[in-house]
Amino acid sequence: MSYHYRLDGGNLAISSPRTEQDIGMYQCLATNTLGTILSRKAKLQFAYIEDFETKTRSTVSVREGQGVVLLCGPPPHFGVPDISWRRLDGNPLPGKVKYSKSQAILEIPNFQQEDEGFYECIAGNLRGRNLAKGQLIFYAPPEWEQKIQNTYLSIYDSLFWECKASGKPNPWYTWLKNGERLTPEERIQIENGTLIITMLNMSDSGVYQCAAENQYQIIYANAELRVLASAPDFSKNPLKKNSVVQVGGDITIECKPNAFPRAAISWKRGMESLRQSKRVFLLEDGSLKIYNVTRSDAGSYTCIATNQFGVAKNTGSLLVKERTIITIPPSKMDVTVGESIVLPCQVSHDPSIEVMFIWSFNGEVIDLKKGVAHFERIGGESVGDLMIRNIQLNHSGKYLCTVKTTLESLSAVADIIVRGPPGPPEDVRVEHISSTTSQLSWRPGSDNNSPIQIFTVQARTPFSVGWQAVSTVPEILNGKTYNATVVGLSPWVEYEFRVVAGNSIGIGEPSKASELLRTKASVPVVAPTNINGGGGSRSELVITWESIPEELQNGEEFGYIIMLRPVGSTAWTKERVPSVESSRFVYRNESITPLSPFEVKVGVYNNEGEGSLSTVSIVYSGEDEPQLAPRGTSAQSFSASEMEVSWNAIAWNRNTGRVLGYEILYWTDDSKESMIGKIRVSGNVTTKNITGLKANTIYFASVRAYNTAGAGPSSPPVNVTTKKSPPSQPPANIAWKLTNSKICLNWEHVKTMENESEVLGYKILYRQNRQSKTHILETNNTSAELLVPFEEDYLIEIRTVSDGGDGSSSEEIRIPKMSSLSSRGVPIIELSIYFLSVVIIFYCIAIQPLIR
Repeated sequence: MSYHYRLDGGNLAISSPRTEQDIGMYQCLATNTLGTILSRKAKLQFAYIEDFETKTRSTVSVREGQGVVLLCGPPPHFGVPDISWRRLDGNPLPGKVKYSKSQAILEIPNFQQEDEGFYECIAGNLRGRNLAKGQLIFYAPPEWEQKIQNTYLSIYDSLFWECKASGKPNPWYTWLKNGERLTPEERIQIENGTLIITMLNMSDSGVYQCAAENQYQIIYANAELRVLASAPDFSKNPLKKNSVVQVGGDITIECKPNAFPRAAISWKRGMESLRQSKRVFLLEDGSLKIYNVTRSDAGSYTCIATNQFGVAKNTGSLLVKERTIITIPPSKMDVTVGESIVLPCQVSHDPSIEVMFIWSFNGEVIDLKKGVAHFERIGGESVGDLMIRNIQLNHSGKYLCTVKTTLESLSAVADIIVRGPPGPPEDVRVEHISSTTSQLSWRPGSDNNSPIQIFTVQARTPFSVGWQAVSTVPEILNGKTYNATVVGLSPWVEYEFRVVAGNSIGIGEPSKASELLRTKASVPVVAPTNINGGGGSRSELVITWESIPEELQNGEEFGYIIMLRPVGSTAWTKERVPSVESSRFVYRNESITPLSPFEVKVGVYNNEGEGSLSTVSIVYSGEDEPQLAPRGTSAQSFSASEMEVSWNAIAWNRNTGRVLGYEILYWTDDSKESMIGKIRVSGNVTTKNITGLKANTIYFASVRAYNTAGAGPSSPPVNVTTKKSPPSQPPANIAWKLTNSKICLNWEHVKTMENESEVLGYKILYRQNRQSKTHILETNNTSAELLVPFEEDYLIEIRTVSDGGDGSSSEEIRIPKMSSLSSRGVPIIELSIYFLSVVIIFYCIAIQPLIR
């Protein structure tokens, strides 16, 4: 060491290195009390680069606004040649090779022995070409294939170490101990990478190195040899405190004391030495093995270890337990989907041993702690029964019950077959379709462990409510039938089909629907029904019928054919109605007389031709409106909101027009609110009560007759004034007295306003409760007497009576039943703005209220 070299930890630092003095190979030595070790060699080199040429470059002149390129002047050279590469042995260049941009550099990544050989570089330009050849030779520094490992041996044992390294050329080997080269002697044998030392002694301990070297590199493998000498010791590896075995089982009690050299082993059971027998064996490693253990083998066992340095003992106990037996194993079961079953798994075992039950399904453990759907463990400590609720088809398979203890593992397996309705048929295809038939084919789905017995074909159209079963040929489709002809279809309707399968368990899920196809068109065969008509205007024959639904129209361009003739005529008139949605036709002809009977038939047609006609119906032509106005019209007011209009019936004939009823028009003469109403009555009614009118208002009314052609002329208008409004104030200051079954009532007379009708009398409305029937008593006085049985409370209200109608009602009065009244008196109650209650005595006569 000097100012030039300095150690920094294990690193070598060189200050101001110089090329001539410091270039070369370096190696590190590490030493401690146990030995010395060498590092691999390191080579120190110095990098350098030449200066640019010192020749002055020419000045570059350029005009403002123009571009310029300043070249970087490399060392002088002449000519950018075309360069290519090839191998002289004729083999192609490896696919992994890379080239520089100018191809002047060939790079071979991950160079291997197969890349050895002669390579040629060809450079050429317009002036000529030149060649350069070179040979690539594969060499490899040493790499370890097998290293030596740290080894601890007893005194007098033998050491055998071997190290192996690869490289090209093959490396040679050198052995070092504590950094010093090791040479062969009487106990030490060295041959290539092998080192053998016999009859080890304590001085052989140390750090050893195997060095592998060729002309490119040297590598080292390091290991420590420690030669040991000690008396037997159980502190690190004591005997197992308690060894547990079942009756009839085998047990090995290990005895592995630390001892150098290896100790001789003997055993005692209790105080007696243990000898080998047919069941008891002393193994080479010192362990004790007992076969077919019985209850009498239980007890304490002592291992005794001896070598030249001393003796050691260690004791452990052998515990013998009863064997675990599966008493009720799971058994094979055949079940139907949806059922709940129990798979038994029950055991007998030694009471001191805990058992654990594990169920597996098709090799996968069922984690019952996570609450797996369908599976549940039931039973106690010795019972591991598995309940499967609502069993499904995918639960078919092998169920394994495994019983585990700390000593053994037992298992029993059972097959479960779950049978269910068949799976959906597949690949439903329409092979051919006509106007009323379709040929189908399909493939069966899974039979779910129960043979398929029957197939059923279902169809759906835009007009059907869901899927409907259809008729087929053959009529019955057994489980081996995979095609059929569907019959009875409607022409020109879009159909899709599906197939369902059934077995002894039930009907399965349907197949996917077939493609949507339309049956071929045909002549319509269903004739319209409910042929009717009548009404309309003069010279018109109105014909109606029930339209044909789209699913029965059988083709495009659907329409209706109308056949008509006057009753008694032989010639038919034929009309076409092209609209598919039509259900009404009006035939017009000036020669038609009112209310003339016609024979009518309605048929159907489409692009394929004309179809069926309905049966003949009689329909009457239109009529004229009534020609006469009613006479004797009058009006009378009954209250503030109603009036009655009456008239004389019209005596009509064929010339004056038929009368089906009358129409009453009414209105006011108020320019601000011109109110017009219209009410119809049918038949020979000649009077009509009109309600919902305004009070004290002049109303005008007129009457006219009507029939199917419309309304006739109106009668001259009449007028009437409605009554004034009924009194708006309810009866007040009502008092009542109850004696036995008699109620005496008294109230104040109601005074009316100028625009209200005068009070003509009063109505008393009373009932036993809110649900019972209401009774009415009318009086011209301001008092009344009611005779009623008093088994329940009574509800009473009073209202005024006038020409304008009934006025406002008083608040409802509740009269309690007799049993709820005090025996000391009776109540008198006045209903006013406030509700007051006092007890006084008064006579049941027409009196004024005593309470104000």
